[in-house]
Amino acid sequence: MRDYPDPAHPMMHAIPTLDSERLVLRAFRQADFEPMAAFFADPVSATYGGPCPRDEAWRKFAVYSGHWALRGFGPWALEEKASGAFVGLAGLWFPEGWVEPEITWALVPGHHGKGYATEAAGRALQSAYADFGWLTAVSVVLTTNPASVAVAERLGAQRESTIPFRSGQAYVYRHVGPGVRAGARCPTPAPRDRGNAALR
Repeated sequence: MRDYPDPAHPMMHAIPTLDSERLVLRAFRQADFEPMAAFFADPVSATYGGPCPRDEAWRKFAVYSGHWALRGFGPWALEEKASGAFVGLAGLWFPEGWVEPEITWALVPGHHGKGYATEAAGRALQSAYADFGWLTAVSVVLTTNPASVAVAERLGAQRESTIPFRSGQAYVYRHVGPGVRAGARCPTPAPRDRGNAALR
């Protein structure tokens, strides 16, 4: 996998908008904060770093756009095509101290059980390989989160290990990319200054 961000890479100058069957994967907007604040106030967010107060939710929310600016890749906001509603996030994730570059996902309350997490994470994984040059990726899933375990397994990921995570434990699922043997690790990206990012 190439280092990130690469100023010469065509994907580095804007957050790309992607489509799946029922969703648009796009850059985050200010209006997306309210549903994300509600998500982080809900106990369902316990598997994603919550619950937390509104000011902390704002900082978490701001990280998503900042991740694109600093790493050259990141998570997308998920918009339901049929309604235009914000339904969650999914994408590429590698904050400081993380185990490896990851495919991540989370849905806001009211949008579970529709297959959106699998659909969005699968599209993000496709983009990681086809657009960003990743060779493989992991997903870190709390052992107490059977819904996300099911998503990882529907994506074809294999459980590789169990690690200490936050106040509990998490499974590390590995997604195998084209031409990569199972268990191969992705070299750690080394960020470089990319200058100003144009968000769209």
